[in-house]
Amino acid sequence: MFLRDTLLNRLRRGCQTLAYPHGPAPVLPDRHGGALKLEAAKCPPDCTACVAICPTEAITRQPHKPTALDLGRCIFCAECVRICPAGAITQTGNHRMAVRRREDLVLGAQGQEQVRLAGALDDRLRSLFGRSLRLRQVSAGGCNACEADTNVLSTIGWDLGRFGIQFVASPRHADGLLITGPVSKNMELALEKTYAAVPDPKLVIAVGACAIAGGPFQGNPPIRNGAGDCVPVDLYIPGCPPHPLTILDGLLRLLSPEGIPADL
Repeated sequence: MFLRDTLLNRLRRGCQTLAYPHGPAPVLPDRHGGALKLEAAKCPPDCTACVAICPTEAITRQPHKPTALDLGRCIFCAECVRICPAGAITQTGNHRMAVRRREDLVLGAQGQEQVRLAGALDDRLRSLFGRSLRLRQVSAGGCNACEADTNVLSTIGWDLGRFGIQFVASPRHADGLLITGPVSKNMELALEKTYAAVPDPKLVIAVGACAIAGGPFQGNPPIRNGAGDCVPVDLYIPGCPPHPLTILDGLLRLLSPEGIPADL
């Protein structure tokens, strides 16, 4: 009786996994806002309202130079969007934000209004990793927000394993590290040892503002201002925390330039 009821309930529920990437991506909640866009040409002369209000100094403006917005340091509080008198900074609602180079997260530089999205790994690395990617997750002093959104990807709704991507318990079994948190001094040695334990060739993925640049803790003596101070980073996924869809898109971009494996 119990087995019959269980099977019937499963049949009624149907497939609970998201249709993405075969179907449309989930809509981000209004309060999330997605990636920011900076149209520096709209900035009024000598206006520094957004610079003064930014809690992580992600926005800078040097004399006679355009405003610059570093999405790697941004915690997406949207205060700059609210206070900008010219509407130069806007929320796009776009979940795609992952990049391969740190400088690609800096808007306003050389006329860049939006992030330059990550490209795929080179053919050699993709052939070595095949259709699978095994990651060891390291929480290097995080608040558990990025860790929670990363864990969501392993639930039935997202089913990260269907893309051949899995989290493993040992760095010896991993293709790379997925790092969250600003890397506290107490976690520095542990992170370096974990990185050394991953066989070559290996990847490092920094998830969240803390792992990229220290987040709201940057500049404090007990903090290393992100994973890049300790190990080389191959993929940056900004946010505070990043939406699970942003993390998933970033991981898939390592396998394909479009962010979706070619065989799906």
